[in-house]
Order: sequence, then structure tokens, then C-alpha cells
Amino acid sequence: MRDRSEDQIMLAFIRHGATQANKERRYLGKTDESLSKEGIEMLGSYKIQKIYPDVEYLFTSPMKRCMETAKMIYPALCPVIIPEWEEIDFGRFEYKNYEELKDDAEYQGWINSGGTMDLPEGESRNDFILRCKSGFIRMCNELRQIKGRNGSKPVMAGMIVHGGTIMSLLSSYGGTDYFDYQVSNGRGYLCKLTGLNNKTTKEDSIQIKVVTEI
Repeated sequence: MRDRSEDQIMLAFIRHGATQANKERRYLGKTDESLSKEGIEMLGSYKIQKIYPDVEYLFTSPMKRCMETAKMIYPALCPVIIPEWEEIDFGRFEYKNYEELKDDAEYQGWINSGGTMDLPEGESRNDFILRCKSGFIRMCNELRQIKGRNGSKPVMAGMIVHGGTIMSLLSSYGGTDYFDYQVSNGRGYLCKLTGLNNKTTKEDSIQIKVVTEI
């Protein structure tokens, strides 16, 4: 008989609030920047609007902008840090924007490749996706144990991560294109996670289905 408990795990993918670099449209990867005043105010506004689902468990990237967002949205929860969910390393393009890079031949090559070409002195998209998936499997193992303890009770978990992390995971386990899941700061997706059972976590059985936007 099928283990229907696998259908009772919901995930809220939430991108961190805005930073100064986000406002200036800079490539913000490994730079550990805090939320901007405007970003904090926007998260506060979203909380008042009650757009964020209630969650019992929380997982986050270790970077300041995610940790600060987690504290704002879910102050009563102590998040589990997933180191593999740090944002991609943009290498030579880090903390620069289009105006500063538009005359750079390597940058234009990267743009023309649809962002698939390796970043000069940075991280390849494929390596980044594999890193994000490794962290996701780590989280799934924890959720599987939680589900085992909870029995038939549904599990609701939140993830405070980067835009790149969301695109990596939803495209990997949702079966669509990487850029289909671009999302603005402080917003995200409510998803159903399937493919876990009470015994093991098999990556090839994991599926994520978007239920609604946050």
C-alpha cells in the first residue's frame, strides 16, 4: 500500500527581503549583505498583509539577508541552517550591475549563453544547482524524520533562501526551466513535496509541485 504521508509535506519557498544591491540591480552572490531599510519595511508590509503561511519548521541559507528575513517573518522559530544554500558566486561579476559590465566581452558572452556559461572566476550554474540539491536532500532527511514522529499530522516547513536557490530547486524537481521561477524579494511559492517515505530519501523520486504563489 502506498504511504500517503508523503503527500502531507508542504514547503514555503521564500526569497529574502531586499538589500541595497537588489535595489541597484547588482549581481549579489557571495557578498554577505544585510537587508536594506526599504527591504525591512517591505517585509513588514507583507506580514501585515498576512501573505506568509504559518510554518512549524524553518530552514535557511546562512547568509545575513536570509537570516534577518527569517527572524522578521518567523521570530518564534529557530531556523536550521543549510550551508549549501548560499547564493551562487558571481566571480568577477560579483556586486556589479549591467551598466558597469555592458562593455565587458566575457559578460556579453555569459548573457548570450542565457546564463549557462561558467562565470569568470566564479561558480558554474551546474555546480550551483548540485550544491543546492545537496542541501535540499539534507533538509528532506530531517523532514522525513519529523514526519515519522508526527504520524498522520501534516508537516508545514518554510525555506528562507535566495532567488537562485529557488530557481535551482524548483527547476530540478518541478521539471521546468530555471528562469521560470524568478521571484521578487520577500515573495515565493507554496509547494507540495512528494517522494519521501518513512525509510529513505531517494532523489530520483522527489517531486515539487507549486500550489500557489506567495
